[in-house]
Formats: sequence, structure tokens, C-alpha cells
Amino acid sequence: MADASTRTVERALLLLGAVCDRGAVSLADAARDASLSASTALRLLRTLESTGFVRKDEDRYRPGMRIVQLGAQALSHESLVSLAGAALDRLVEETGESAYLNVPADDGHGIYIAVREGTHSVRHTSWVGRRIPLTGTAAGKVLAGEAPTCGYVVVRNGIEPDVTAVAAPVMIGDRIAASLSVVVPSYRISEPQAETLGRMVAAEALGILNTPPSTTPATGPGDTSPGHITSMGASA
Repeated sequence: MADASTRTVERALLLLGAVCDRGAVSLADAARDASLSASTALRLLRTLESTGFVRKDEDRYRPGMRIVQLGAQALSHESLVSLAGAALDRLVEETGESAYLNVPADDGHGIYIAVREGTHSVRHTSWVGRRIPLTGTAAGKVLAGEAPTCGYVVVRNGIEPDVTAVAAPVMIGDRIAASLSVVVPSYRISEPQAETLGRMVAAEALGILNTPPSTTPATGPGDTSPGHITSMGASA
């Protein structure tokens, strides 16, 4: 028979599974799904809430940001990220800028599920599992279905000054699955260069779940002269 600590972990995982399976669940339903008393379920849910694995929204429990982040990190080894890997690598190789794959969370934020850091001394940097707000960002507009007919979005000085983000949708049929983006210090990219980069990102995004696009090198978005090593905030 499992000892008490093992049993507690098992119960907590059953509850977490119930929350994730339903998306939003009441205390009574979570307890029933996990075959627990309401008092035991409440105690464990409070612990999961305090550690960020679940969050309480009025009278229902939902997956917390910690479980979303862990899921994003797990996805970094799975299908969509694997399929996008070559596109991310090509974007970095052709531009020297940082490239990202972003999917929506359920709280008005996006989650980086894949990152390729640029090669310039001054570059945008971030990491897998990081949240970014979708409002005011190129990725947010793409994930909201607001990409214009050209197929890409350019946002200058969105949530961070002196940063330009260029993003395009990764489609599964008619559904937007993710945003592919490149982030550039604004001083290094002119309007014509942003358009060139936008077409490049859109072609790569289209090719992730379709026929791969042409890999003919395109002019990078800007000057390659080195500067101070700077970590810029996420606005992809």
C-alpha cells in the first residue's frame, strides 16, 4: 500500500488532471472526478493554487500559468515545434535576428514554445515558456486573426520601446495554430526592410505545415555591425 505522502501526491495529480481535462471545474465536480471528499479536494486545490498549478475563477478552478508553462516547455520537444525548427533556423541564418514560435494561453498572454536567438551582438532574447501580453504585440494581432492580406504584421515600439516585431500566422487548415515572429532592434530595420522581412516570415510560416518555402537567401533586415549586448523585452 502506498504511504501517506505518495497517496497525497497521487490525489493532487488526479485533481490536477480533472481541472485540465475539464478546463474549468467546480470543487464538487473536481472532487467527484478524483474520487475524493470535498474537504480533501479543497485542501489539495488550495495547495495547487498557491503554487500556480491551478487558479480559481469565481467558483471554478482552471489550469494555472505554471501548468501552461510546463506544457509549453514539453511542447518544445514535440510536433509543432519540431516542424517549425527548420523555419526558425533559416530566419536566424538569413537575418541574424531572434525568431520565435508563440501560442496563446487562456489569460490574454502568449507562450513562447520555441526560441532561436539571433547572432547580432545587440539582439532580442527570451526563453521557452515565457509569457508575453498579446495586446499591442505583433504575435497578438496574428493570433487574434488580424493579419492583413499581405500575410504578416509589423509592430514598432509595441510593449517595449525601440523594438520592432514582425509576425505571421502558422495555419492548420482555417485555424491559426501559432505565430511565427522575428524581433529586431528598431534602429536596425527600415520600412522597406520590414516589408522584406515580413514576406520572409510569412513564407516560412506558410511552409511549416505545408510545402516548405524556397530557401533563396534574402537580404537581412539591417546593419550587422556589433553593439552593446542588450536583452530586450518580449514583444514578438
